[in-house]
Amino acid sequence: MRHALVFGATGQIGFPLLGMLQGDGWRVTALSRSEHTDEPGLHWLRGELPAAQGLPARVDAIFSCGPLDGFAAWYAQAPIECARVIAFGSTSVEVKRGSADAAERDVARRLREGEELVFATAAKRSATATLLRPTLIYGAGRDATLTRIAQLARRWGRFPLPRGANGLRQPVHADDLAAAAFACANTPATQGQTYALPGGETLTYRDMVARVLASLTPPPTLIELPSPMFNAALFVAQLTGRATGLGEAAVRRMRSDLTFDIGPAQRDFGYAPRPFRPNAKMFQPRSGEG
Repeated sequence: MRHALVFGATGQIGFPLLGMLQGDGWRVTALSRSEHTDEPGLHWLRGELPAAQGLPARVDAIFSCGPLDGFAAWYAQAPIECARVIAFGSTSVEVKRGSADAAERDVARRLREGEELVFATAAKRSATATLLRPTLIYGAGRDATLTRIAQLARRWGRFPLPRGANGLRQPVHADDLAAAAFACANTPATQGQTYALPGGETLTYRDMVARVLASLTPPPTLIELPSPMFNAALFVAQLTGRATGLGEAAVRRMRSDLTFDIGPAQRDFGYAPRPFRPNAKMFQPRSGEG
């Protein structure tokens, strides 16, 4: 029986991954900050990196579904024996690299350094690593973008966007990302590779938001504002704490195409993400997560 160690096991990717591993007969050790009850084939440890205690000395595969920089730092010094590592980063490593926002550039830097450290550590240990870069994640009610939009739209009964928010997006369901990690563990061609993981459909930012609003009951109204009016409204919202995390660079990206090539993942491990068909349940936390 193969043994997997899963970090971020209660998160939007890690939680469905647990079920896939158990269903395939893996023995799983999972790390969580909260208390969970063991199940047949699933042992929970309480803690967080880098100070987690009781981790196994040897496993067949490690899956990192949480913050990449913290995992990379732990992996570099951990004595664990493991021949296979699959870790999630983000396409933000590319998207935010040249951002006008210093905090966003720092995110890109930490992602890049985390990827490099994971690959370097694996090479030193004669292990193989695969890095996965999702685009905009949705589906588990845990993301900070589409779920946040749904929450604000429900509260206000409407949602504003600047006119011309037509940059292309490829939102990806969390379950499709879990399936990608699971497939990589069993596919030698993915060893030593980095893959972008976009969703199965490309659409404009405006249309993406419109579909989110249409999935809610009652559906909030999408309001498109001229840029000066939107910027003024955003400024007021920031002052009152209702638009935290939405800066000028993020607004500017609404008009920019952020698309990635699905081809390598399709070719190497049969990646086949679903099209973007949201429903209201996708913006509520799933039972058992967290």
